[in-house]
Amino acid sequence: MSSHREAPEISKDPVADSTDLYAFVSPDAPGTVTLIANYIPLQNPAGGPNFYEFGDDVLYEIHIDNDGDGRADISYQFRFTTHLRNRDTFLYNTGPIASLNSPNWNRFQTYTLTRVEAGGRTTTLGEDLTCPPCNVGPLSTPDYPALADAAVHHLRGGRKVFAGQRAEGFYVDLGSIFDLADLRPFQSLQVFAKAQGLPDQPGVNATKELNVHSLALQVPIHELTHQGWHGTQVHDSRATIGVWTSASRRAARVIEAGEGTDSESGPFVQVSRLGNPLFNEVIVPMSRKDEWNAVPPADDKRFATYVAHPELARLLPVLYPGVFPNLAALDASDKARADLLAILLTGIPKGVIPGFQNFTGATEADMLRLNVSVPPSAHPNILGLIAGDKAGYPNGRRVFDDVVTIELRAIAGLTYPLVDHGFTPDAAASVVTDGLTDSSPEAPYLTTFPYLGVPYDGYHHPAS
Repeated sequence: MSSHREAPEISKDPVADSTDLYAFVSPDAPGTVTLIANYIPLQNPAGGPNFYEFGDDVLYEIHIDNDGDGRADISYQFRFTTHLRNRDTFLYNTGPIASLNSPNWNRFQTYTLTRVEAGGRTTTLGEDLTCPPCNVGPLSTPDYPALADAAVHHLRGGRKVFAGQRAEGFYVDLGSIFDLADLRPFQSLQVFAKAQGLPDQPGVNATKELNVHSLALQVPIHELTHQGWHGTQVHDSRATIGVWTSASRRAARVIEAGEGTDSESGPFVQVSRLGNPLFNEVIVPMSRKDEWNAVPPADDKRFATYVAHPELARLLPVLYPGVFPNLAALDASDKARADLLAILLTGIPKGVIPGFQNFTGATEADMLRLNVSVPPSAHPNILGLIAGDKAGYPNGRRVFDDVVTIELRAIAGLTYPLVDHGFTPDAAASVVTDGLTDSSPEAPYLTTFPYLGVPYDGYHHPAS
């Protein structure tokens, strides 16, 4: 999936597992950028009595690089504290939760939001900010949208912040894709599926009706750009920022024998990060996934060979015989995929796509790159830039962008003519998809902050 359970070690630590990252110019407040980092993947809404929550022992951060070196110039840090009102009950809540300060809500979280600049300046933007509860059900959380709205905190300087449970907005046919790269709409052409006589079928959304925990922040554009730039010139180098998220834990943890407690010490050590969707999931080999999670984007040159020669591009012609002959020839030529290196590691330079660039420089770094001078689209297309919508992925990422299809088509060769005009993509490259076009219609995206929909509740969640 986008980055759910994408490496061996972090798959064992879901509280620190970054699942999706979004960055876009806010359609409801075009003078701002919205940043969303999701954690704690694959939440079953009926996961009580110990419902999901952020880790008090995890340092969550959203980072901004505005000078192109792959290192953070600005970081927004989230630190959480869990509170218990009643230590003599096993219940998450002892009655309906009608407000964020309801005495019926037994286990709740607050957090501190801090802005840290590369020069060392630290500013506390908010303290004792309350998260909403998880969406338990109609008896426990009878008006969940009101609780979530109350947890959108308006901070000084025109900022907004929200931290809490949301409906999963990422959609993917996980069960099919990781079954030997089978794509249900085309599986009659897949070598193993064809051998079993499997017919073409619609995609199945593996994340349907699941939840995540979101860190959502809306800030003025000038707060993120180099020297506070806020202009309309698309080709100005200051217009593009790089964004990634990380989670860190203390270097040492001691479990207290016979007490059910532990203590931590030492500096924070990064255990998870995420920039572009599917980067560690699909591009980095299994043996190096944990290493990738431990280093900053500035060190991504060591992984560039996997972008230049992606394994999946070699597999597609083998798994779908005769469907990708031009891609097979490109792979056989051993030419570096300069299109993918630009999309994922440097940004797209001026002159490649008319009226667009999100180039951050020569430093190869996995970051979402957002050109903040590109306004929100009046008619968004879920296929983003490859469909002519310059406000969509890989220019940042909106919550509804179909990143699976976009990246499948790019790897299949659709974007290679941008760097080699003599290359003709296979016909399949423009239609390959996992067969999904949006998240579950039962939990639509919001048109305003925090954009991801109301989380599913456990009472109504279907048995699986």
